Amino acid sequence: MSIQNHLEIAVKKAFVEIFETEIPAVEFQATRKEFDGDITIVVFAFLRFVKGNPVQIGTQIGEYLKTNVDLVTDFNVVKGFLNISINPSFFVDSFYGIYETENYGTLPPAPTEKAVMVEYSSPNTNKPLHLGHVRNNLLGFSVAEIIAASGKKVYKTQIINDRGIHICKSMLAWQKFGNGETPENTGLKGDKLVGNYYVAFDKAYKEEINNLIAQGRTEEEAKKQAPILLEAQEMLRKWEAGDEEVVNLWKTMNQWVYDGFAVSYKNLGVEFDKNYYESETYLLGKDCVQDGLEKGVFYKKEDGSVWIDLTDEGLDEKLVLRGDGTSVYITQDLGTAIQRFQEFDINALTYTVGNEQDYHFKVLFLILKKLGFSWAENMYHLSYGMVDLPTGKMKSREGTVVDADDLMEEMVNTAREISQELGKLEGYSEEKKEELYKIIGMGALKYYILKVDPKKRILFDPKESIDFNGNTGPFIQYTYARIQSILRKADFDYTAKQNVEISDKELAVIKTLQLYPETVQLAAKNHSPALIANYTYDLVKEYNSFYQSSYILGCEEEALKVFRTQLSAQVGDTIKSAFKLLGIEVPERM
Repeated sequence: MSIQNHLEIAVKKAFVEIFETEIPAVEFQATRKEFDGDITIVVFAFLRFVKGNPVQIGTQIGEYLKTNVDLVTDFNVVKGFLNISINPSFFVDSFYGIYETENYGTLPPAPTEKAVMVEYSSPNTNKPLHLGHVRNNLLGFSVAEIIAASGKKVYKTQIINDRGIHICKSMLAWQKFGNGETPENTGLKGDKLVGNYYVAFDKAYKEEINNLIAQGRTEEEAKKQAPILLEAQEMLRKWEAGDEEVVNLWKTMNQWVYDGFAVSYKNLGVEFDKNYYESETYLLGKDCVQDGLEKGVFYKKEDGSVWIDLTDEGLDEKLVLRGDGTSVYITQDLGTAIQRFQEFDINALTYTVGNEQDYHFKVLFLILKKLGFSWAENMYHLSYGMVDLPTGKMKSREGTVVDADDLMEEMVNTAREISQELGKLEGYSEEKKEELYKIIGMGALKYYILKVDPKKRILFDPKESIDFNGNTGPFIQYTYARIQSILRKADFDYTAKQNVEISDKELAVIKTLQLYPETVQLAAKNHSPALIANYTYDLVKEYNSFYQSSYILGCEEEALKVFRTQLSAQVGDTIKSAFKLLGIEVPERM
């Protein structure tokens, strides 16, 4: 039984005996470092059941616990917080509860719980993935893993924006300037090849605009009348009409892109259970608009367009269907959301999309609630800030995007340079070295991005992220590898439970280990990989403090040597578990 369970039973008993009342639950917190104690009870939460001074109530409960509960050695009260000191021997028992628990901190899917869907990535098929997609994919994948670890079944999905004028721009430019180029005959990844033609279109478009302005057109006229744009618009009309030649070109070029994306996703370490394609979903949602009109949720204007008035909710009026019967983005999103809840046994859906779409998702969720879908309460927008590099912002049309593949390659190269400078890889084969460079480089990239609260903007510095000291992925990976080295050298049986007296350093490590299950649950609730990342760093700091002040394998007392080896093993397992939730590998040697 955990410390919290022991204390909760005792506190409930104390309330019956002292105040002659029952309380439903006890709220615990970790004791703040500036106060004495190992665990804190929030006394303010009891004021609904017992009237009085919180300090006096806390003192009465503290005295009861100290007198009647063996594991409590002392207490102090600070305002409405009761700080409890626990007998260190109980922490040893608590540690063995952790040590003997398989997959400590994570839970299998509960059979009674409905599943959750997490959408992320959602790229366009006219260009490669870029730095923004890297943050999106890492966040979405990690949040899905964390929710799964909290005890729910999770489906990972993306919607691929594979239709529209931007796709036709790449197709038209390839027709005009491509000279039959393919990924096979150029050696280029398919998404990069197609992206080059998106840039080529923009270059030709700008030249035509300048020519038209020189002929006396206004800039606005020139932008609308540029021949290459008119051709792209005609190509889109042909696609929508099912023109065989255009559709075949669209299928061919999209497949090039999908093949390229597959390589990027594999290198990034993310995957999906289901892909949706906008070409298959863009007509969805019209039925629910009709349904909303009949329910009085939507209204029709004179031009035939359909709207919803959200001004009473502090939002605007929103168009949901054009006068000519064609859909807008919100129409598709309404239809796609409804389809997903029909296809899968889910009751929650998380969208991983940048913060520039905050308003869109407020409107989407509110419309679904007004349409009467109860699951709309469980929809969540995992909103995140931009990622910048020290060199500045990205512009995709000009071809100055920070390419995801290039960034990943740079991270691996940086890991290679730093590892070679440190010179700790003697005896490694070249294959093993390259594998390690990838683990370190990708771990650095993922950790640097995921340790930041999703809502915050990031300035990503590749060199800083790969530092082997401080709050970085490689620093934590190095601690894991050090622990594995200790375990390989342990030439004795360290499976049996020991009866030992522990130091403050060991106590601090155990107390941090105890926080892992609740950190997983909190991270799932808050959709925040940053909580897992920073927990792992805290654990590693406490372990390294213990490691530097204590003999482990060199400890002369046999029982203590075994216990410290067990403690090291558990820290290693917890690092590996936490990093798996972040999509980060840990190396056995470093």
